[in-house]
Amino acid sequence: MNAGQKATGIVPVPAELVDALRARFGDDFSTADAVRAQHGRDESAFDPAPPDGVVFCTDTAEVADAVALCAAHAVPVIAFGAGSSLEGQLLAVHGGITLDLSRMNRVLEIAADDMLATVQAGVTRLQLNDELRHSGLFFPIDPGADATLGGMTATRASGTNAVRYGTMRENVLALTVVLADGRVVRTGTRARKSSAGYDLARLFVGSEGTLGIVTEVTVRLHPQPAAVAAAVCSFPDVAQAVECTIAIIQGAIPIARCELMDVHAVRAVNAHDHLGLPEQPLLLMEFHGSAAGVREQAEAVQALASDHGGSDFAWADTPEERSRLWRARHHAYLSALQTRPGCRCVTTDTCVPISRLAESISATVAEADAAGLPYFLVGHVGDGNFHVGYLIDPLQPDERELAEALNARLVRRALALGGTCTGEHGVGLHKQEFLREEAGDDAIALMRALKHALDPMRILNPGKIFS
Repeated sequence: MNAGQKATGIVPVPAELVDALRARFGDDFSTADAVRAQHGRDESAFDPAPPDGVVFCTDTAEVADAVALCAAHAVPVIAFGAGSSLEGQLLAVHGGITLDLSRMNRVLEIAADDMLATVQAGVTRLQLNDELRHSGLFFPIDPGADATLGGMTATRASGTNAVRYGTMRENVLALTVVLADGRVVRTGTRARKSSAGYDLARLFVGSEGTLGIVTEVTVRLHPQPAAVAAAVCSFPDVAQAVECTIAIIQGAIPIARCELMDVHAVRAVNAHDHLGLPEQPLLLMEFHGSAAGVREQAEAVQALASDHGGSDFAWADTPEERSRLWRARHHAYLSALQTRPGCRCVTTDTCVPISRLAESISATVAEADAAGLPYFLVGHVGDGNFHVGYLIDPLQPDERELAEALNARLVRRALALGGTCTGEHGVGLHKQEFLREEAGDDAIALMRALKHALDPMRILNPGKIFS
């Protein structure tokens, strides 16, 4: 997990490139230690790996110029958004130049009649929804962190609303992308579907900045529901909560959100957000639709919860109450970190077929409890995706080894159950071996061929997805 150890055999950033970047970008190019350090770490447990310099870009043309200059010297380029990645995606493990896209934060167009928006890559999901607040529309992808849409595209993000609205893959219509030589391509159209040639937009969605740098994104928008209600229900154990979730999904109840928090996560958010939730595993649910439809959905779910041992079924009908509950859910990661001061979190996420979810989670919980390492579990269980965070003392190598061993068993169990090694975090540095096990050598060879075709000098975020 020592990402700070840069790979050997890498050509250092030449003085000519530094001079060229200074001439082109002036004060928007920095080699200051503090700036480099800020761009050399994310939310993963990997050691920092700062770049050799940072360019702050404001539009596609500047990204293209920066990439072209780096390409001329075969120097690596890493895109940086909000810095919220969890698998080491933005660490400069081979050195190079980071392009900070956070200043590319303009909403370029809101086309309400077509229910779409076009934004620069640095626009965050909360910023976009704030712009949409009076339009009757909203953007539903909600990974928890206030991530940028460029980063969410690059990691194929999803989150709490995916069970109803899908992931970034389903909600991206078109992209503007800078290729490894500085050329700019535009993929997709404003149309809702197309059969025109290869689906290049989907090629870049989930590529983690290894095939091109996304600079503009056109996304689908959705009508704001006429009625919204949230409910929380506690269960005696995680298994019964998951069995209830399976019954909800298999019963075709159109629930918008269905989130699991284990007892450790509940305790953490109770302390952090001053809530009084029963300290048991719980499901946090949300229903969208007409007033009558929401009421019907909620009544059906309440009956199923009762059948599976659920209790303390409580409603949050006002926007303030709903926001408080969902804010606590989104704070689960930070809340858990505060339960063990000074710790680092080794995070992992898998996704399995919904019918195998209870088996996967129950075995994971049993292993973690037996190991005795502090942990917490949360999940977008409505689509079979869950996350585990192992809280380790960074000064104790045996704890890191134990966390990685637990992670390996968790991931390989998911693969054996027909699932995937990562539901939404991406591969980055952490899941490379598991990707090979999941996809197979021939598929990895095909991915490498695509990488080589689009990035023959291997300068775009090198060392990520595969070494």
